[in-house]
Amino acid sequence: MSLSQLDNLYRQMILEHAKRPHHHGKLTTADKQIELHNPTCGDVLELEVKLDKEKRIEAIAFSGTGCTISQASASLMTDEVLGKTPTEVAEMVEAFSEMITQKTTKDYEALLGDAVILEGVAQFPARIKCATLAWKAIYQAVVEKGAKEDE
Repeated sequence: MSLSQLDNLYRQMILEHAKRPHHHGKLTTADKQIELHNPTCGDVLELEVKLDKEKRIEAIAFSGTGCTISQASASLMTDEVLGKTPTEVAEMVEAFSEMITQKTTKDYEALLGDAVILEGVAQFPARIKCATLAWKAIYQAVVEKGAKEDE
């Protein structure tokens, strides 16, 4: 597969996640809730998370409005963090942020799964905040809030 065909495939996947996002909606019960805004683009993301007894993400949902990159990133993030612990989520968020903000040749697929299709966002600095909004939300919900609640 040529590079341009691969780019097209990635674009199609991003558009599909934006048009038909996974885990979009509300949970009937949630342990963690957070709302974040991206004032640059107008994105609004509401994230709800339910944890199991081992503090793994049992259920997750997001709602709000935003651009294609924001919505696709939230959809991909929710797919990838299901079943993860706060420690695993922290690793994933750090890797995602590094992937789209730094010039690196690291292979992030093992850690981020399908979310690596957003790697190309690095070429569009104005869209980095859009792509990272959902990842910041999950970090704040289960890592930062979780640590404060454990104290």
